[in-house]
Amino acid sequence: MCSSRKVGPISWACAPFTGKNRASFSVSPTKQFYHCFGCGASGDAIKFLTEHAGMTFIEAVKDLAQQYGLQVPEDDVSPQDRAKAAHLREQQATLTSVLEKAAVTYARLLRDSGRAIAYLKARGLSGEIAKTFGLGYAPEGWRGLASVFPDYSDPLLVESGLVITGEADEENAAAEVKRYDRFRDRVMFPIRNIKGECIGFGGRVLGDEKPKYLNSPETPVFSKGRELYGLFEARSALREHGYALVTEGYMDVVALAQLGFANAVATLGTACTAEHVQKLFRFTDAVVFSFDGDSAGRRAARKALDTALPFASDVRTIKFLFLPAEHDPDSFIREHGKDGFASAVGKALPLSRFLLDAAAEGCDLDTAEGRAHMASNARPLWSGLPDGALKGQLLAEIADRVLIDSRELLQLWQPASARTAGYRSNYKNNSDLRPSGKDYGPGLSSNSSKNWEPSGFADYPVDLREEPDYSSSEPHFPPPNPSARNFGRPTSSTVRAPRRVAGRILPASREDRVLRLLLTEVQSWDRLSTEEHHVLLGLPAPHGPLFVWLEHQLHEHGPQPWAALRQGLRGHAHEHYAVAQLAQILEGVESDWDEIRGILTQLLDLKLESETADLAARAATDPAAFQRLRELTEQSRVKKAATKSA
Repeated sequence: MCSSRKVGPISWACAPFTGKNRASFSVSPTKQFYHCFGCGASGDAIKFLTEHAGMTFIEAVKDLAQQYGLQVPEDDVSPQDRAKAAHLREQQATLTSVLEKAAVTYARLLRDSGRAIAYLKARGLSGEIAKTFGLGYAPEGWRGLASVFPDYSDPLLVESGLVITGEADEENAAAEVKRYDRFRDRVMFPIRNIKGECIGFGGRVLGDEKPKYLNSPETPVFSKGRELYGLFEARSALREHGYALVTEGYMDVVALAQLGFANAVATLGTACTAEHVQKLFRFTDAVVFSFDGDSAGRRAARKALDTALPFASDVRTIKFLFLPAEHDPDSFIREHGKDGFASAVGKALPLSRFLLDAAAEGCDLDTAEGRAHMASNARPLWSGLPDGALKGQLLAEIADRVLIDSRELLQLWQPASARTAGYRSNYKNNSDLRPSGKDYGPGLSSNSSKNWEPSGFADYPVDLREEPDYSSSEPHFPPPNPSARNFGRPTSSTVRAPRRVAGRILPASREDRVLRLLLTEVQSWDRLSTEEHHVLLGLPAPHGPLFVWLEHQLHEHGPQPWAALRQGLRGHAHEHYAVAQLAQILEGVESDWDEIRGILTQLLDLKLESETADLAARAATDPAAFQRLRELTEQSRVKKAATKSA
């Protein structure tokens, strides 16, 4: 085992970049310089943090300053704001110390739990790998942490997610509020940030109880949309293997590390986000997403594809590994061994192939209609790529598959982009997004919408008397903080609510149009990006709850016709609203995807502008908000460049 030692003024330790078990890493305090004789890496403290910890230059400077109690000068920041920022940093440090204390306790308790040790051994894990990942055990009992934290009523225990508070008994309103441990009788997986600090936990039951896995809640130091389990432990292995393997579970990461794939990380119960991908590319230029081969795994991979597209530059490699439906990475590597798993990784599908397959899904390429459908599916995917050789080659491959010259295909796509821009320009502050002069069926045009009475589904039994009145609903995105810059967002007075004529709802809102499309073509949900999913699921009632219900139906039962969806809607709080929307659809008129894309773009822009304005108002005093604002600004720049190239 390699240990650190000092020879004169020089300190020697194991090589952090190669993971080799020999003291080849030297540090000179007098020269403020390090050098690794194993791999040749060298530099100062800031370079070490940027290369080894994946920090940006600014993050590295702030981290070093914080360790020595120094404040990084910032322009236009008042002493009061600096004091608030310092208080926030102190609060975060306090929370991580509380969580670290709990992690040490759980690790100690694991050694005394025969049941937990037997479970880990049955999963093939060694004591060494358990120590590497700091695995532990949360004992049975409601207040096990009371012996660790004498002041069990400390608010930090609740704020860190370790303790849950309940309501006092109704019979005795003055009774003490109930408090109990969040994690009980579970194997514990500490979640660490890139600096190695414990910021949360994942807990797995020893049997088949539900829920099988339980995660820490969102806290000031933990956000599952930004953190990856195992990334801290995988830093050296990422360089050694040359790629990151993204899985979906704690046990996958630990089991793969046990059997030679220490470069594995896992998302924390959520779909892969842009923050996840961006963080991984700080350590490596190659990422392999691993998914189950079933329909749920394909849908998860499709979301990951949408997220990864803006980062697929010419110098990066992104692949997708689909395992057999009966396997996850843990079970697959145990059955097929290290070599079998390595072979499967080597055969992973490149992003370019997966993009083409996703665009061609459901399309009969032996017919002109099928090829046209693929071209339509491919346009938003291709547009999401950054400019470069990969984007140019994919344009040629798409054109070959749909039997159109690449220049002609690009010309076909460009007018569609222009029309979408026209929708946004002509109807920027109007919830009725019909392009001027467009024909919506016999006797109906964009100029006759005020006098339109729907004919399709006219005889469908709809009773709107029990439906809540949505005409006075609040705008979907609240106005930004008055102290923040408005970034050109429409105010609440420009957001129209649905209107009623003759007992029916006119098709006036953006959200209604998207809802109608997805109710009649539920399979189109998988054509949307992860960001589009999030913005639809986050809408207020009635639309948000209906989209949540629709996604659940798709995941549970797959694409269903309206007749089956209608049965599933019975008893839903917004059943009548959904049925009423279907009653507005004209017979024989197909959905216009260009228009829907324009609507979704507007909704995403509104959400982004709202979040940006809020972050701008808090950035001066909140380091996390400042960092998030920088990330959003960079993402916006990438998207604008992609849109311009398309």
